[in-house]
Amino acid sequence: MTDRMLHLRPTHFVDSPIGRDGEVARLAGGLQWFAAYDVLEGSARRTVTIAEFDAVLGTSARARQLHAAITAPRAPLALGHRMLRFDQPGVAAILNITPDSFSDGGAHLGDAAAAAGAGFDLTVQGAALIDIGGESTRPGAPIVWEGDEIERVVPVIERLAKGGALVSIDTRKAAVMEAALAAGAAIVNDVSALLWDDRALDVVARAGCPVILMHSPDPAKGPHGGNGYANVLTDVFDWLEARIAAVVAGGVERSRILVDPGIGFGKTLQENLALLNGLALFHGLGCPIMLGASRKRLIGALSNEAPAGERLGGSVALALKGAEAGVQLMRVHDVAETVQALRVWRGCKDQALVGG
Repeated sequence: MTDRMLHLRPTHFVDSPIGRDGEVARLAGGLQWFAAYDVLEGSARRTVTIAEFDAVLGTSARARQLHAAITAPRAPLALGHRMLRFDQPGVAAILNITPDSFSDGGAHLGDAAAAAGAGFDLTVQGAALIDIGGESTRPGAPIVWEGDEIERVVPVIERLAKGGALVSIDTRKAAVMEAALAAGAAIVNDVSALLWDDRALDVVARAGCPVILMHSPDPAKGPHGGNGYANVLTDVFDWLEARIAAVVAGGVERSRILVDPGIGFGKTLQENLALLNGLALFHGLGCPIMLGASRKRLIGALSNEAPAGERLGGSVALALKGAEAGVQLMRVHDVAETVQALRVWRGCKDQALVGG
C-alpha cells in the first residue's frame, strides 16, 4: 500500500469544542469541529480519533499533510473592494443567460438590464457571489460559439460589477474568460477545470484571478462522459489533487484555487450520493469547496421525478448537507430560501459554541 493511497475524511462531528481540548480539531477554520477521521487506504477503512492521531498516524507524511490541510483556515479572497470569506458557509447565486439551461434557461436572455436587475436582487437576498453563465452544460446541450457567449454575458457583468456586485464567470472558453474579466468579473468558474480550452490556464494565470476547478470524468470532451469509478470519492479527490498541482505549476497561486466535486457531472445517482456523504474528505485538498447540487437530477430521482422547478426542498437539504460537511460555498438557484436555511443553521451552531 503506497502512502498516496491514504485519504482522511473528518467524522464524529461535535457541536462545540468546549471541554474537549486535544480531542477535537477545527475543520478548515470554519464552524465545524470533529473528533475522528475515517482513514481510507484502498479498500480498507478504519477510524482514528484526533486524540490518538499522533500515535497512530504521526509517522505518515501523507497523513500529516492531509491533517494540516484539513485543519488550516481558508484565507478570504480580497477582490477589489469586496471580500469573499470562507469561515462560514456562503451562497453563490446562479444567473444563467441562456435559452436552454436545464432549470432556468431563457429567463434572462436578451435583456441585459433585466438580467442585471435580477442579479442585484440576488445580492439583496444574501448571495455573496453572482455566478453568470452563457452556455448550458446540461447533457446534450450544444456548444455555443464564444462570440455569442460573450455577447450574452458581458453586458450583464458590466452592469453588476459597476453596481458593486461580486461576479464569477461560468465558462470553459478562454476568450469568454478574457472578455468577462475585462468587464469586471473577479473569478473564473470552469466545469472543465481549465482543460477544455488550451489557452484557459494561461488566461487565468496572467489575470491572477481565483479559479474554481470542477471535476468531470473527461473534461476535454465534455462534462458528462466517463466510464465509471473504482471508488468515486477517492477517485475524484485524486483527480482534483492532480489538477490543483498542474494549475499551480501553470502559474496560479494555490491560495486562489477553489474546488468543486462536480455533482451530477458524469456520475450515477449512487456515485453522487457517495460524494455528498463524503464531502468532508475534500478539505484534504486545502482549498475552499464549492457545492453545486441545486435542482440537480438526483433530487428528482429521489422525489418521484419532481421536475427542476419543484426541487426546492431537496436543494435546501443538500445545501445543509454541505454546511454540515464544512463546505464554504453553495452554488444555488434559490438564494433567499438557502440563505435563510443557512442562517438558522448558523444560529444553532453559535448557540452550541457558547455552551447551550
